[in-house]
Amino acid sequence: MGLKKLELSVGELALRAGIAPSAVRYYEDQGLIFARRTAGNQRRYHRAMLRRVAFIKASQVAGIPLSVIAEVLAELGHTESPSKAMWEAASRRWIDDLDARIALLERLRDMIGSCVGCGCLSLGACHLLNPGDELNRLGPGPRRLLDEQDQADL
Repeated sequence: MGLKKLELSVGELALRAGIAPSAVRYYEDQGLIFARRTAGNQRRYHRAMLRRVAFIKASQVAGIPLSVIAEVLAELGHTESPSKAMWEAASRRWIDDLDARIALLERLRDMIGSCVGCGCLSLGACHLLNPGDELNRLGPGPRRLLDEQDQADL
């Protein structure tokens, strides 16, 4: 029985991770994964990078931006791979952001049928694009120049 290969080339890592070689190089450029260079200047990735790429892909499926993923992976050394506990801790950090995006998507779903039909055709006044905008809810008009007490008197 052979020993597990500790280092992988760009092509081997890409093939095993199910991504394009250009994605491997991009992740490296972004500091998400690391490689050493051989005497011939070829990249060699520690096999721990397979797990890091899996972590990146799972995070991206959840809608987490690469910059946020990088913050989590920065806690690891160059040859460490994320653990189950690390994924659980990261996912707890991301729950509020995911909940906010889910709420936005639900509002979009509920309003999308009438968005263009509302007649506003305005990026500034659209209830869909500016959720929670109280002045938007009140509509256009001179009351925008009034203070809160004056508005309450209307």
